[in-house]
Amino acid sequence: MNMQTTAVMAPPPPKRLEDMKLPIVMMRDILLKTIFRKNVELVSELSAAICLPIPVTQELVDMARTQRLLEATGTLNAQNGNEMGYQLTDAGKARALDALAQSEYFGPMPVPLDVYREQVKRQSVRNLQITREQLTGAMGHLVLPDSLLDHLGPAVGAGRSILMYGPPGNGKSSISNGIRDALGDRVYVPRAIEYASQVITVYDPIVHSKAEDEVQDPTSLRRVTRYDMRYVCCERPTVITGGELSLDMLDLVYNPTARTYQAPLQLKSTGGIFIVDDLGRQKEPPQSIVNRWIVPLEESKDILALQSGEKFEVPFDTLVIFSTNFHPNEIFDQAALRRIFFKIKIDGPNQQNFLKIFAMVAKKRGMPLDEATLVHLLKVKYPTIDNIYANYQPIFLIDQMIAICEFEGIPNQMSPDLIDRAWANMFVKDEHIVK
Repeated sequence: MNMQTTAVMAPPPPKRLEDMKLPIVMMRDILLKTIFRKNVELVSELSAAICLPIPVTQELVDMARTQRLLEATGTLNAQNGNEMGYQLTDAGKARALDALAQSEYFGPMPVPLDVYREQVKRQSVRNLQITREQLTGAMGHLVLPDSLLDHLGPAVGAGRSILMYGPPGNGKSSISNGIRDALGDRVYVPRAIEYASQVITVYDPIVHSKAEDEVQDPTSLRRVTRYDMRYVCCERPTVITGGELSLDMLDLVYNPTARTYQAPLQLKSTGGIFIVDDLGRQKEPPQSIVNRWIVPLEESKDILALQSGEKFEVPFDTLVIFSTNFHPNEIFDQAALRRIFFKIKIDGPNQQNFLKIFAMVAKKRGMPLDEATLVHLLKVKYPTIDNIYANYQPIFLIDQMIAICEFEGIPNQMSPDLIDRAWANMFVKDEHIVK
């Protein structure tokens, strides 16, 4: 499948109540709770609130009326297409309150876990094919050797785990973000999923970037539902964690007040990328973090647990990128390394690429280049650190010189003296401080 030419197949909207594959009582109770909490009366308003087509919503309303939990208000409103209004009966209010005591969840109907699994297959991150042009285009702002793209391309296209390692300050985080940008297409994220009558919210505006809705003709008599509105069409998600990552962040989050669950980070990243940055800086050792991912990485499924202790499987369809400044042999055993499919070393630039980066940053910052200063930098300063270049250094040095120029009240410029002053802030002298 080529993501440039083939769109992800959208989840079809349900046509009848039986297509929902959810417990009838659960759907009825969510309907009643939504009416109670949102104070909506019209079927069209209810349809939008619970994210179901109007015919299916009408089926639910009719069922609740049959059970004497809803009643018609007896008035038709010409401003709303002559729709009949509905309200909760006393029995309906009592049932809504009882249902809210069991779970505060209301609004969009959840998607059954088994139904969601099928959608995950349709939009799997492993279905993507990344071309060299796509990857290069997404990383055009970075100066990278061709050999690095030779390794990155197959790794991203395979949708398997990647370990990027190497000295700090050489763009591992930027490369991870470039991989995210290269994916480019969209997936459908459920607002919530259901397992064993428990609701797990998945869609998270902080993690998921909602795609712009297609504008429909306001003069049209019919609104066309092109896909199941219980999903949100989003860019492929990206979750980025660093030193704050802990193992409990990979478990279901239970809200004891609302009595609902929130999906863990790796479930929210389904169909996209999960970046573990600065591996080795977390509270748990890197070996423990990778051990937690062994089953998901090998079997494309994860195991979560409810408050009751019941465990269940959820799909694991995520490109996991580990990024570390440590050598892999220092933080992993061979069994863990074997389970990480691609290992890519990210080295610092050579002198030629360093100068390219330096020139790009100088131009972007409005700093004129000076040949004598560059010669001084390369012939005097870098030999003191064995000519070891890093991608962060041009930005650091130029920003330092700009700060000095602003302080001295002079136009942006570079000189050997300014380079010396900037260089002094880039490293800390190894010395003993008497206390």
